[in-house]
Parts: sequence; structure tokens; C-alpha cells
Amino acid sequence: MTQSSIALLPDRGVVEVVGHDALDFLQGLVTHDVEQAGPDRGVFAGLLTPQGKILFDFLIYSPSPQHYWLDCPKESAAALAARLNQYKLRAKVTVADKSAEMRVAVAASDAPPSPSALLALVADPRHASLPRRCLLETSQTPGAADDGLGAYHTARIRLCVPEGGRDYQYGEAFPHEVCYDLLNGVDFEKGCYVGQEVVSRMHHRGVAKTRIMGVHGAAPLPVMGTEITGGEYPVGQLGSSAGEAGIALIRIDRAEEALRHGIPLRAGDAILTLRRPPWANYEVPAAGTDA
Repeated sequence: MTQSSIALLPDRGVVEVVGHDALDFLQGLVTHDVEQAGPDRGVFAGLLTPQGKILFDFLIYSPSPQHYWLDCPKESAAALAARLNQYKLRAKVTVADKSAEMRVAVAASDAPPSPSALLALVADPRHASLPRRCLLETSQTPGAADDGLGAYHTARIRLCVPEGGRDYQYGEAFPHEVCYDLLNGVDFEKGCYVGQEVVSRMHHRGVAKTRIMGVHGAAPLPVMGTEITGGEYPVGQLGSSAGEAGIALIRIDRAEEALRHGIPLRAGDAILTLRRPPWANYEVPAAGTDA
């Protein structure tokens, strides 16, 4: 494997779930249909609180029946494994943090990486324009490049595809607010899972007042987590950014109210315009749309 074929994502880790009951175990916990995961297909899903807020999210790969790898933020891998172990009860599964043994990468070019080093290679299920995801054994990546992280996040930010811990805080956001419904993060036809009633109710009532939006400033944007205001009132929170472009979690009605009265949206000293994500089916406030 050459440096040109992949770019490692050192901020990602891997949790393994394997055993006779692995499918049923995960199927009863996460937001998407785990049966859709396979050797060449990934699934995007989350693990929620009973109240429907996101505790963890991850991409799921299945190299073989009853064997799953969860590609998640590295800093939360141990906590995710511990939470899944709390749910085990009598299920015949083994859950382990494999972040020290496996590495997550993206395919940095159209040329396929060397198959001998790959454990998994799948399209990113959130958006077709994101690069393909790879899983590799740590021992097989001595020459791989660690400098792909910035390029990956720049591409992700331009597409307005949010990530937990960067664009929203775990334990605070509902799936619809961060667009699980539009980024293939939830299956509304599958059976019950933790938090399912809340997600279903929000979907059928269309009550998501907060949504992910692109933001743009005339200068590089301030740090992640900066509050976005419309005059004296909070409107949202800035997530990750790349130069003058970023992702934000915006309360739609508050943004509309501010812009209708000619009040600019600000994050620190930066005046923001709003941009509708290319995959979204909702509109941003008209006065703030950066066409």
C-alpha cells in the first residue's frame, strides 16, 4: 500500500462486536438496519438515549456474518464498547475496543488500495461524494500517510456532512436535528431500538426546528463551539470549519426572526451567511441564503 492510495484518519477508532447473537444484539440498539451492512457496504447509525438523543454514532462494516466493526471517534471508542457491554445481558456477543489493532482511512484516489492490506473498503453511506472508507491492520500501515485528516474534513465540511463531537455534542442533539433522516442514518421501517419512539414521532410530525446548515464568513471562522447569535439572542452553534466555510447547528425560526428584522447572524466577530446543504430538502432563511 502506498501513501498515495490512502490517507489515515488518526481521530477514528474501531469497536468490534462478534458472536452468535451479534446481529440481533445491534439491531435492537441502533438507528439503522444492521442487516444492510456487509463486506462491501457500510451502514451509518447511532446509539441513542431512551429520550432519543445521540450518545454515539458510527459507520458499521460486516466482514462476515455475526461479525461487525464500528468505525467511531477514537476518543469515544472505549466508552462505546463499555456502553454496549452494559446492554449485553445474556447475549452471546463479545464487544472490544480494537483501536490499537486497527486503523481507519479513506481512499485518497480512485486507484484501489492494495487488497492484501485491507480489512474493509466501502463507500461512505452518508454521501456518495465522500471518499471510500478503509479499515486496516495497524501492522500493515507503516508507510501510510497521516496527513489526510485535514483534506478529508475540508471535503466533508464543503458537503455539510456533520460529525458528532465536532458539529454537535453527544447527549444533546436529536437525530433529525443533525439530519440522520437525510444522510442515511436511520431506517424508519426497522423494528424497535433505543430511542425509536422519539425519532419516529419527530419524523411523522415534522417537528425538527433545528437543522444543520452551511455557514460562510468574510474571514476565517472562529473556533468550534462558538455561539451564533442574532442580536442579543442565541441562534445556534458553530461546528467545524475550513477557512471561511463551516458547518453550524441552527435554530431555523430564530434565524428567520433575526434576518427578517435585518439583524445579521454572528459567530464572534464574524458575520455569517447561511447555505443550504446540497443534500437537504429544507430551506434556510431566505434573507441569509448565500446563493
